[in-house]
Amino acid sequence: MEPIQLFELASRQAQWLSARQNVVAGNIANANTPHYKARDVQPFESVLQNTGVQMAATHRAHFTESADAAQVTDVSALDDVAVQQSGNTVALEEELMKTGAIKRDYELNAGLVKSFHRMILMTVRK
Repeated sequence: MEPIQLFELASRQAQWLSARQNVVAGNIANANTPHYKARDVQPFESVLQNTGVQMAATHRAHFTESADAAQVTDVSALDDVAVQQSGNTVALEEELMKTGAIKRDYELNAGLVKSFHRMILMTVRK
């Protein structure tokens, strides 16, 4: 019997959401700090690409990629972020929208895990 990967995937997404919430909270806390550059984590899709069975490199010309689940990067000025006179690039409106999206994603994650867990329990009960 194959192991159920849904719980592992949900756990990785919850860790990623936690890391993103920490970064966004840091951005909000430093909204008035001069020369502070807003930061964000890489999208969860990059984690999905590195989850599961990896292709084996059977030839020396084959490439294998590995990346951290929550790599933090600076938000570039090209992301339509207005730089304030103090040099700060934090836009509070965008950061608050990110916190709403993080909350929604976490609730969806928890709901799916709860439903899947309930389904498994129904198959075990007699």
